[in-house]
Amino acid sequence: MPIKVSIVDDNDGIRSSLSALIRRSPALELIGEYADGETAVKEIPLKVPDVVLMDINLPGMDGVECVRQLKSALPKLQVLMLTVYEDSDSLFKSLKAGASGYLLKRTASARLLEAIREVNSGGSPMTPQLARRVVQYFSGPSEPQSDLDALTPGEREFLDQLAGGYAYKEIADRMKISIDTVRSYVRTVYEKLHVHSRTEAVVKFLKR
Repeated sequence: MPIKVSIVDDNDGIRSSLSALIRRSPALELIGEYADGETAVKEIPLKVPDVVLMDINLPGMDGVECVRQLKSALPKLQVLMLTVYEDSDSLFKSLKAGASGYLLKRTASARLLEAIREVNSGGSPMTPQLARRVVQYFSGPSEPQSDLDALTPGEREFLDQLAGGYAYKEIADRMKISIDTVRSYVRTVYEKLHVHSRTEAVVKFLKR
């Protein structure tokens, strides 16, 4: 049986190139193309592909949120992120949202086809540079638990939302608190964890 593939990318040229590549492969079957995350979230669960090629920088709903919602609807779905830049922050957000692989858009066609087969078989394809960053992240020293123990339940919930990739306004809405309270959490969490950025705070939280 061919591997059923869907594409989510707002760039018409890239989407067309990916579509042509998949159609030329007898081992793959293209069953959907989408230019935005909102449409993908509505239609992909109706077609149930095996693998989705997902652009990160989508208009409106970004690729990370699209992955999060698709994985909620289809837990067994395999998602391969495609991006222009090797960005560690986007990499970890994507993996946390449920993506299984992360490649650059300039990846050679043969490697991309191999990655689709790999992710469908349970692998996690990514560039050697990004794979090294994942290894370094998980092999690094554990953070002292005492810093995290100092957080209140509200601060922990805020940090969990932050690690989920949500913007401050979205966190305020999800926690049903004001944006001023969110800003207060930012100050107190940064102070208690001895960090100076969102990324540092999330990394420290995820290493707990």
